[in-house]
This record gives sequence, C-alpha cells and structure tokens, in this order.
Amino acid sequence: MILKLVDRNTGEVIATDIETAYSFWPRFKGLMLRKDMPEGSALHISPCPSIHTFFMKFSIDILYLNRKNEIIGMERALSPGKVGKRFTGGHSVIEFPAGSLHNSAVHVGDALDFVDERWE
Repeated sequence: MILKLVDRNTGEVIATDIETAYSFWPRFKGLMLRKDMPEGSALHISPCPSIHTFFMKFSIDILYLNRKNEIIGMERALSPGKVGKRFTGGHSVIEFPAGSLHNSAVHVGDALDFVDERWE
C-alpha cells in the first residue's frame, strides 16, 4: 500500500511515501539502525504517544497527532540519542527526515489525511 500524507486544511502534500508501523515489532524498531530516510518519505507509528531517537543515525522532524489525526505538537531536527516531547492526547507520530517540515505550511491544529494512491 502506498500512502501519501495530505494537510486536510490546505490540500498540501506533506509526504508522498508513508510507511506504517502499526504492530509491535515495526513500532519497536521504528527508524533505529537505518542509515537515512529518503526525502518525501515518512513513518507513521500508531499507537505511539511519544518517541526517542536512541540507536538512530540521523535527525528527524516529528508531528504528534491525536486520534482525529490533528497535529497537537511538532519537533524539528531531533538529533540521535534524544527523547521527544510528550503532548497530552497524543495517539500517534509521524517521523520525517530532518528539514522536511521546514518548507511545509503545516501548523498545530491542522488535520491530516492518509491517502491511498491506488484509489485516487
């Protein structure tokens, strides 16, 4: 399944290749031990109220979402070996290569959609 991430408020495509981690082992592994992450890609981890970057080799940008896929928090360029913030009501996170959110117009409060490109 190929998912893309779209800001429901603006229609902006935030990422074109969303990987999912919805079961125990993919959530546990996350991005640990990977060398990098391609531009335009992201990892959606659910359920996941908070994250860490231990055993990671690169920095990431993070969007924290509630159950309605509304952005409740953001972090930019969280470096390896750190613990991410914790936001009340957090249900899932989306991890991007560092710098991905710099040129994006997403803001706290925006709602996001995961769009299956096969059905567009």
